[in-house]
Amino acid sequence: MNERTRVLLVANGAGLWITAVLVGWMFMFMLLGEVVLFPLIPAIDVKIPGEARAWNMAHLEGITNGLLLMGLAALAPLLTLSERQGRILFWSALVTGWGFTLPAWANALAGTRGLAFNGGPFAGSRLANNLIYISGWPAVIAVHIVFGLLLWGALKRLALLRGE
Repeated sequence: MNERTRVLLVANGAGLWITAVLVGWMFMFMLLGEVVLFPLIPAIDVKIPGEARAWNMAHLEGITNGLLLMGLAALAPLLTLSERQGRILFWSALVTGWGFTLPAWANALAGTRGLAFNGGPFAGSRLANNLIYISGWPAVIAVHIVFGLLLWGALKRLALLRGE
């Protein structure tokens, strides 16, 4: 993986962290029921939909996936992958990071889980749930590609180090 690609992974990881911060603010204001930034501005009543579990999940998705992308950028020199495999790893990592983070935020706002078509045992809007569920499938596929290529690249490097 070339340096430009690694820097793009870091930049996207930072973007996911920024998203996590924005979600974190919304999470805090949802819990409080008001925007509280004393002494900067007086308290403003707000009603942000959703539940604490969903907002916590959305917040942590951005942090975790940002770390994943930055970790891949740092580990890339230890992997032995073809140029094509490196491109697939890069794009799969981006789909994984953003594809798990943004739907988690949408679930928090919509009061859904997006884990099963038509909601499964969970309440919430069926339409919102189903759109979020379907939008999550690329990330579900991509994360398996990421971890497969990560393992493959590490094993290939290990074989080279052993002289095989």
